[in-house]
Amino acid sequence: MPPARRTRGDTLPAVIGLRELQEARERVASVVRPTPVDRSHSLTRLAGRPLLLKPEYRQRTGSFKVRGAANLIAGLPPGMDVVAASAGNHAQGVALAAAATGRRATVFMPVQASLPKVQATRDYGAEVRLVGDTVGESLEAARAWAEETGAVYVHPFDDERVIAGQGTIGLELAEEAPDAEVVVVPVGGGGLVSGIAAALAHSRPSLQVVGVEVEDRAATMADGIAVQEPSDLTRAHIEAYVEQVVQVSEEEISRALLLLLERAKAVVEPAGAVGLAAVLAGRVPGTGPAVVVLSGGNVDPLLLIKLVDHGLSAAGRYLILRVVLADHPGALAGLTDAVASLGLNVLDVEHHRAGVHLGVDEVEVVLTVETRDPEHRDEVVAALRNRGFRVDLLR
Repeated sequence: MPPARRTRGDTLPAVIGLRELQEARERVASVVRPTPVDRSHSLTRLAGRPLLLKPEYRQRTGSFKVRGAANLIAGLPPGMDVVAASAGNHAQGVALAAAATGRRATVFMPVQASLPKVQATRDYGAEVRLVGDTVGESLEAARAWAEETGAVYVHPFDDERVIAGQGTIGLELAEEAPDAEVVVVPVGGGGLVSGIAAALAHSRPSLQVVGVEVEDRAATMADGIAVQEPSDLTRAHIEAYVEQVVQVSEEEISRALLLLLERAKAVVEPAGAVGLAAVLAGRVPGTGPAVVVLSGGNVDPLLLIKLVDHGLSAAGRYLILRVVLADHPGALAGLTDAVASLGLNVLDVEHHRAGVHLGVDEVEVVLTVETRDPEHRDEVVAALRNRGFRVDLLR
């Protein structure tokens, strides 16, 4: 998506208005949990500007999605059932919002959806139907169900009521962060950034909003915002109210996620970490206080292990080397002695004689060690080469 800008002083277009936002805030009050902003001193030092965190990962269902779902569902006539499709966060939000109003919810999820997310959706009271290999196929099944049964289809972002519900975050930020210069928001389908930006345009028009998307939506760890295009409705809000949209890489996301774990003690899913990634990468304009919306924290524990490993590698905290040694007694000991003399902690050692392109009197050792940062990695490689070792950097 190209950068979008609003012109100060322009007449605001007829999209989500302040009245709809205020009504949404009242409507969702009994369902949502307060998530007041928190200043992070350690992340402030790293960012080089005051940094505030809006912890929506602490929200009920672990995501902001419950706000939009609750606003739409609470406004329906009594007795109307609802249906939705999602791989996780929206599914749980719809399930909880439906249960809070005594409605039946049917949620279609892909067959390969995360088991913890499927179980959580069921635990919140929804009937889960596993259909299709992709969310797109689940969406088709949900729409067909709505036509067949008369249930109300709850779209994850392409609905004014959903956008207004997400916009309640913006109303809160206007009060919780009076000195903020910019708010940084993840962008997938655009419902979250549309709601927040509309709310701030009405309540704090001087406060800029910057959206953040991933460089490659087709192949990203941030599955929560892996939506190919916003809808016409959300695009209209973005063009009207959002200062600009920037992009971040997979490596920048994983480094931000790791920092949130280490410095803020926050378990945040990749989509929720893109705002911090953009700030740390210097892509958010200004030097004043920035609010980063941490949109969700629903991450499978097994995936979290992989994400931490990826983040450590991206941050230069892992070093994986291929070292070719002479195949004679003491060669491996000489390598480990050299590593020990450099003060490195060895995480893994693989010793190969067969299946690699080596001479008959050579062996290959793949060594994984801990390092401090990218500069330290380079220093280690140079030091080993200076001692005569044949070293290739694998990662």
